[in-house]
Amino acid sequence: MAAQRPPFAPTPAPEAAVYVISVAAELTGLHPQTLRTYERLGLITPGRTGGGGRRYSLRDIELLRSIAELTSSGIGIEGVRRILDMEHRAAALAARNAELQAELDATRAALRQALVARQAEAGPNRLPVLRTTPTDASVVVWRRGR
Repeated sequence: MAAQRPPFAPTPAPEAAVYVISVAAELTGLHPQTLRTYERLGLITPGRTGGGGRRYSLRDIELLRSIAELTSSGIGIEGVRRILDMEHRAAALAARNAELQAELDATRAALRQALVARQAEAGPNRLPVLRTTPTDASVVVWRRGR
């Protein structure tokens, strides 16, 4: 009696290096030698087995497809390298921006809590940073006396 297989095969994690070079080449429509060249040029870094065989992840496959699309549109390898670098930097900046926004939101929330606690203890707040209502629109000009 044959062993029964599960009704579906689990999808590997995007960063799990599971595809051999022939499968990666087939999934991307590229020749295996092209994948080796891209690795040699530093455009991609596949995982390695204990014996040194290349293993590609889903992220690697997506990256290879992007490289193929760029090169087929006439962009040279150095241009592809720069585009990938800029995309990587943009993603890093977006992640950092999200971190800073979360930190700012947490600081504002803590400041609001401190304001509420202070108002409960000592009445209205006179610190301009903590004011919750806008000040009037008048302008005061100070001049030094002679």
